Amino acid sequence: MAEKSTSEMKPTLGLTGLTMNAMALIAPGAFLWLTFAIQGATGNTAPSMWIGIVVALLLCLATAVCYAELAKLYPGTGSSYYFAEQSFLNHDKAWKYARLSKFIVGWGSHLYYWIYPGVMVAVTGVVIGYVTGTLWPSFMSASNPGPIFMMIVAVLFSFGIAWIAQRGVAGSTNVSIAINVIQITALLIFAAMAFSYRSSHPAGTAAWQFDSTSGDAYTYEFQTEKVTANGTTTDSIVRDKDGVPKPKLDAAGKPAPFVVAYPEKDDKGAFISHPTAASVIGVHNWGFAFVQATVAILILVGFESVTSMGGEAKNPKRDVPIAVVTSLLIQGAFCYLIEYFAADYFLSSGYPMTTASGSSAPIGDMMIIIGNAFFGAGGGRIFMLVEAFTVILALIGTTLSCINTGARVTYAMGKDEEVPGHFGLLHSDNLTPHRAIWTLAGISAVVGCVALLMVFGDASAASVTDATIKALPQGLLSSVGYPSHDTMAAMPNSLLTITLASNFGTFLLYALSCVICMVGYHKHPMYSPLRHLFVPVFGLLANLACMAFYLIGPFMGYGTPKEPLLALGIAAVWAIYGGIYFVSSSKKSGRTTLVDSKATTA
Repeated sequence: MAEKSTSEMKPTLGLTGLTMNAMALIAPGAFLWLTFAIQGATGNTAPSMWIGIVVALLLCLATAVCYAELAKLYPGTGSSYYFAEQSFLNHDKAWKYARLSKFIVGWGSHLYYWIYPGVMVAVTGVVIGYVTGTLWPSFMSASNPGPIFMMIVAVLFSFGIAWIAQRGVAGSTNVSIAINVIQITALLIFAAMAFSYRSSHPAGTAAWQFDSTSGDAYTYEFQTEKVTANGTTTDSIVRDKDGVPKPKLDAAGKPAPFVVAYPEKDDKGAFISHPTAASVIGVHNWGFAFVQATVAILILVGFESVTSMGGEAKNPKRDVPIAVVTSLLIQGAFCYLIEYFAADYFLSSGYPMTTASGSSAPIGDMMIIIGNAFFGAGGGRIFMLVEAFTVILALIGTTLSCINTGARVTYAMGKDEEVPGHFGLLHSDNLTPHRAIWTLAGISAVVGCVALLMVFGDASAASVTDATIKALPQGLLSSVGYPSHDTMAAMPNSLLTITLASNFGTFLLYALSCVICMVGYHKHPMYSPLRHLFVPVFGLLANLACMAFYLIGPFMGYGTPKEPLLALGIAAVWAIYGGIYFVSSSKKSGRTTLVDSKATTA
């Protein structure tokens, strides 16, 4: 296969195509489904989920302005990596640091771009596991799918997406447009139905409650019995031979109807639900809000992806800046705030947060309850499966967009020989950075498998008891990989850890991009104090504050300590390795750390 190292990418994308590519990466239809459980598993911070998204959104808006402004000056391929080089080269005093700055930005961005797709393929494994368990409960548990099964899905998904990506950005854009229309429609339908359900079921009225073992919702109270194990007595649900919970009978011998309530906490102090709509949007605790923001950044990133496609844009100076901000406003400020409000408002005694945080797909559980309520018993699973199909489509779009972005940053570094030069080659026919794409697919598969090792570790183990593990369908694909409850509770949540590591890379990249914006516009004729000083400073401080909470939060009792500290360790190892690689590669190539001569680019 012939490859090209000197040819350029073909400009084919207009404003719609650029915006749709960024919107596909933000993907609210997918991330509501995927991250609700991750956010619910962050210890005692769950009540501040919605306001945490607002904090992350403000941070992202400030950063988006910086990206948009830089794209006006330096349209091209490579996003922040390219911006860093050009901003310093065109600076009257700091030009010597152009190479060092672009390497730091490029290397740091890979902590985000090389881990983020791994998170996506991991959660795809979780979604497919949930759907498989719903369709064939005797083979797989929907709430607790088999780790090996999910890993196989993650590997196949990684390379399937890479195959689409290497065929060209035009095909990827068409996929993104279709997926955006479908997922936004689906999530708005769910949000409207969830809000309607809560409004029509005030406290004290008959409603539905969910049973995670059978994966269905019922209108009656469950019959329980006292069970003693290891010296501890608990109430266990009595079930028939098919695993369906038996109803509790009233004085007349009829099933006692389930009466819904909306308590804020249970008797142990764990968060259950929001008593009012005001509680959903309330702060509750600013520390909680910042912890939630460190997770919520995952659902908002992607607006910057189009800045890596400047070489494929027809009018990059005009269209790329507009696409950056527009995509974030549509997906983040509109779609996410609506859907997260509806999902949080839906929580109740029939489906509390304690159950949601221990489920592989809490939004799927909610859809089953809602579907049963609107369409009758059995209708919930059909409704959930239809919505799950749109989520899988959204996952294809967001993973595809992320691999396209990450590969182009790696490609730009390969052209500059800051990473091995073969990454800077284009496919002879498709003009795509195929070497970078397939390498990223392999990395994503490995990261995805690591993320799936202990999906129900730490706080998520609270609802995964030894009895739950024992009741799993036994088999290599369905139960192997689940240790005891105590072991899972003692281990960090692997999916949350990998997510936080990716998010830390995001905060790092966004903070550096805010600095680059200030450097690029310093003494520039187009300088604006608002857009090029105040907004970047706010973005820088917000990103640094969220990064600080990785270290400070656990010691202040906000969230769980294992995952953020382990994520910091991953970031530290990546930084140390980057420094070693930069020094050794510079010696081999005879290149200096500082630029010897100034070369400006308009």
